[in-house]
Amino acid sequence: MTSALNWFKSSYSGSNEPDCVEVALADATVHVRDSKNRDGEHLAFTDASWTAFVHTVATTVHRRVLDAG
Repeated sequence: MTSALNWFKSSYSGSNEPDCVEVALADATVHVRDSKNRDGEHLAFTDASWTAFVHTVATTVHRRVLDAG
């Protein structure tokens, strides 16, 4: 199934960066894998759990930036 997914890296990642995660979108599922191990296992999240994860990371980073200022 992994080969049928359309994997992509963040636009913030350089094309030659070795340490990155890749994401693929499917029906109500977000798949995440290690770009260094493309044939290895990957994680699958529901849309809701992925949205909650991204929101939590963004909120935490924003708070730390404000606290550091």
